[in-house]
Amino acid sequence: MTKTLTCVPGFILALCVAYVAKMIESVLPFPFIGASVIALFIGMALNHVMKPNALIKTGLTFTSKRVLKFSIILLGASLSINTILNVGRSSLTVMFFTLLTCFGGGYFIGKLLGLNWKLSNLISAGTGICGGSAIAAIAPVIEAEDKDIAYAMSATFLFDMVMILLFPIMGNMLGLNDMAYGLWTGTAVNDTSSVVAAGYAFSEAGGDFATMVKLTRTLTIIPTVVIFSLIHTYLNTRATASTSRIRKIKLTGLFPWFIVAFIVMSLLNSYGVFSPNVALFLKHTGRFLMISALAAIGMNTSFSEMKKSGMNPMIHGFIISTLVVIVAIAVIGFTMKLT
Repeated sequence: MTKTLTCVPGFILALCVAYVAKMIESVLPFPFIGASVIALFIGMALNHVMKPNALIKTGLTFTSKRVLKFSIILLGASLSINTILNVGRSSLTVMFFTLLTCFGGGYFIGKLLGLNWKLSNLISAGTGICGGSAIAAIAPVIEAEDKDIAYAMSATFLFDMVMILLFPIMGNMLGLNDMAYGLWTGTAVNDTSSVVAAGYAFSEAGGDFATMVKLTRTLTIIPTVVIFSLIHTYLNTRATASTSRIRKIKLTGLFPWFIVAFIVMSLLNSYGVFSPNVALFLKHTGRFLMISALAAIGMNTSFSEMKKSGMNPMIHGFIISTLVVIVAIAVIGFTMKLT
């Protein structure tokens, strides 16, 4: 009981920062930046002004680890496997090649730039899947440091800002119809709020389709997290084997419990167990808790620590984002010629 109570101050502080971030998001003229990123930056600013004491830090760690996982579970209630069927095969083909570009190209680019594999893949996941949500889902599985999470979030956010401005212009220059533009935006732009902003800046139909594609893209979190869980377990086992006896591999370590719960929530929603109102409530609750977790991550992260990584993570994000934009439009152009 005493241990639980020690988490309360930091948890409440994270909730307060999340509330402020939501308020700021609500007064913005259009959704070019999500509350998650706002909360992260507010948290980092607070850390810069005043380092959290031991009591606050306990609650922040609890929020950034435990609450983050719980928020992922609740977000599963907003997804449905039926979405994949509704969007169609064309989006899945584009997503396959963009994900291959992110993680395949990201691996070699990260090596070339000298980045640690966790930071490199967090940036790739944020670019290839769904920005902050993907970073938040993968981070606990690979035991990423808070500064790597913050840097990955920052990198994907900066390029989202550029994409919001350039995508409608490029879409018109390329003569894309609403479906092609929505498919391109939904697979190449990272964060959900940025997809919405870039999509509806082109047309209402383009925005609708981009949002639907983005929801399908979010479902790739499930296999991605499982794969990274396997990689992390393998690397840990190999490291252990080089120093002592090989430890036993637990099945629960290979398939994280919170992702199992996430899948269960998605299936329950797919089969109509949740009413629309309940699903919406769980989605908003999960989203708010995730914003709180990212606020806690920000308050646990210092600018001086991030500076040590230099500009290479940003260069990594720029190269991967550019490649995804090019690959996505190339695959869309090719598949549409075949249909």
